[in-house]
Amino acid sequence: MAEETSIVELGDWFDTPPGRYVRAWEQAQFDAIVADVFGFNALQVGLPSLDLLQANRMPFKVFVGDSLAKAELASQWQAQVVARPEALPFESDSIDLLVLPHAFESTDEPHRVLREVERVLVPEGRVVVSGFNPWSLWGLRANLPGMPPWLPHPPSAQVSLARLKDWFKLLSFEVDRGRFGCYAPACMTDVWLRRWAFMEKAGDRWWPVCGATYVVSAVKRVAGARIIGAPWKKRRRARRVAVPVPQGSGGAHRAQAEAVGHTATGIKE
Repeated sequence: MAEETSIVELGDWFDTPPGRYVRAWEQAQFDAIVADVFGFNALQVGLPSLDLLQANRMPFKVFVGDSLAKAELASQWQAQVVARPEALPFESDSIDLLVLPHAFESTDEPHRVLREVERVLVPEGRVVVSGFNPWSLWGLRANLPGMPPWLPHPPSAQVSLARLKDWFKLLSFEVDRGRFGCYAPACMTDVWLRRWAFMEKAGDRWWPVCGATYVVSAVKRVAGARIIGAPWKKRRRARRVAVPVPQGSGGAHRAQAEAVGHTATGIKE
């Protein structure tokens, strides 16, 4: 635990030049994914400085974090909750959309976080996760001995996309969208990051799995039980008995036939 960092330190890192570079790319990815997700309740866990639900149209959006968001940021949420991602204070099957920016890197118990995600999401609910890719130029630099810290979390805290997909599969999540990004080398200034901007298109085409960060979306699948309606009692309709009327008979015969017909109506099968 000594080497782990908190979500607050991650928020500070997003104010640095490389942090702003990652922030802009991740914001665009989250916006594209959540725009078409419908429901009633959406949660963002951590990083109040990033409104990753701004493109979503759900009526109730909640921020969950170690502390409340600052006053200037609070207006973008309908509610705020102080809680840890390992213990979300929400009912099971109650959340339609959950976004987790770098949450698995900010905890000692990523499996427990994922189990909480599975618990609170409704069937067919969606979770969107971002993380740093350990198999990238940035990950390589972070693993070089003697180099000063580069990323807000140590290499041991990073979760690769391949491992995350395995975790999703074990909990019956279906990964349906995902993308790597931020292919520029590890640079500390905006000037050098702009000089390496051409790497974005090249990386997407030639080495797409080597982006410094990723955003992935998964849907909670539940083995469906067939919904069976209430065993409504079917009414048996009374059957009208046809009584032949002799041809040429008079009104007495017709009256008798009608009387018999009315009596037969009440007969049960």
